[in-house]
Amino acid sequence: MKIYTRRGDRGQTDLFGGDRVGKDDLRVQAYGDVDELNAVIGVAGAALDPERDVDLATLVQRIQSSLFDLGSQLATPSAEHLEKSGLPRVNEDDVSLLETQIDAFEKEIEPLKTFVLPGGSPAAAALHHARTVCRRAERGCVSLDREASLDEAIVQYLNRLSDLLFTLARVANARAGVADVAWVGRER
Repeated sequence: MKIYTRRGDRGQTDLFGGDRVGKDDLRVQAYGDVDELNAVIGVAGAALDPERDVDLATLVQRIQSSLFDLGSQLATPSAEHLEKSGLPRVNEDDVSLLETQIDAFEKEIEPLKTFVLPGGSPAAAALHHARTVCRRAERGCVSLDREASLDEAIVQYLNRLSDLLFTLARVANARAGVADVAWVGRER
């Protein structure tokens, strides 16, 4: 199988199920943002300490698989085709799992007393970056939902995932012995 097909050379792409749309279609933008999020989370996973953060690395890979499922869900506009395809979907159980992970990891970190700036250890900085890309992917799905009525678990999953990524960034700093970067207001 060739990696290039030339089918997209005129600015169109195929959705799963056969429809062709512009590469700037809200649906394509939404799953493109999720794809970017997946890649940025991969970078964050690569920055984790391979000995100390085995649990975080395992979780990151599980999240990446879920994001691949979510991208497939977004790329399949027909509910009927999605049902027939048997593709896995992000659902309420996945959202609950993220909440459980947040609750568990929060036990490792001090309660927040101030806003936190993205940074600290390289892994934490990468996880903060992933959180911001996640928020953009969430916004894109909210826009698409206005037009195409998405499964509500999609936006819920991305919303909760950004919370988990924030928590994991703080955990990565704590485990590395690096303080979170506290926001200090500028003098006016």
